[in-house]
Amino acid sequence: MLVAVVLICFGLLVGFQLIGSRSRQLLDSNGLEMYGGRPAPFAGFSNLVMVAGHAVFTSANYVNADAESSWWLETYQQAAGQAQTFVDHIRAGIKEAARDPRALLMFSGGETRREAGPKSEAQSYWAVADAADWYGQAASVRGRAVTEEHARDSFENLLFSVCRFRELTGHYPLNITVVSYAFKEGRFASLHRDAIAFPASRFFYVGTPAAESVQTAAREGEAKVAAMYKEDPYGCNGALHEKRLLRDPYRRRLPYPQGCPEMEALFTYCGPRLYQGRLPWD
Repeated sequence: MLVAVVLICFGLLVGFQLIGSRSRQLLDSNGLEMYGGRPAPFAGFSNLVMVAGHAVFTSANYVNADAESSWWLETYQQAAGQAQTFVDHIRAGIKEAARDPRALLMFSGGETRREAGPKSEAQSYWAVADAADWYGQAASVRGRAVTEEHARDSFENLLFSVCRFRELTGHYPLNITVVSYAFKEGRFASLHRDAIAFPASRFFYVGTPAAESVQTAAREGEAKVAAMYKEDPYGCNGALHEKRLLRDPYRRRLPYPQGCPEMEALFTYCGPRLYQGRLPWD
């Protein structure tokens, strides 16, 4: 009797392992991601245009999207012209996507501000774009504009967007274009790109100016943040980790790397040295 029970338990364990293994195999023989027999909804797109979010839209009036009062702003963001920079990012992302019919436009940013309510930065940017009829590019871009709604900082903007792209297309991006502030180019194009080991020849950056009233403070602040990422490239310790916790007031569970199993080791890696394992774009 005991032997039979042991054999049954062993059989169940093997079965569960096989099921778990199969659930992680998100590619069929044709390279298409499958959910219940359905192909990935955006399988035809090969390039990623990612717009990094910086705030949550809180107004009911999208006509005034360029007004600071329309957004929940942290103290350091409360400056004349700040809201216009968010709109500039949205428009720049749309422009880049419109130029490339094989690009998937992705707004990235989670529910980072408790006072703003359970609304994500990504949905805020998408809604602002939609209310503005995609700035004349609705027919071309709206149907391939998506969101990534869990990122809490710039590194997660990049990492999570690559995973989300894989989830939606069934493959990884051939090229990546990031849209953010010009003063953050070094952080994204060097520090974060190096951290995920994405080829420099296939990584592009579109930077827009910070609000004129805060440009000096922005450059000084960026120097401090860049120094922290040089010591902690994955943002998993110290002040960078604490910032992530503060930017997750609604304790959203991360769905990743469920949609990008080939990146699982990178998602779990934490250390001062760059990750040395194999990645899908090697």
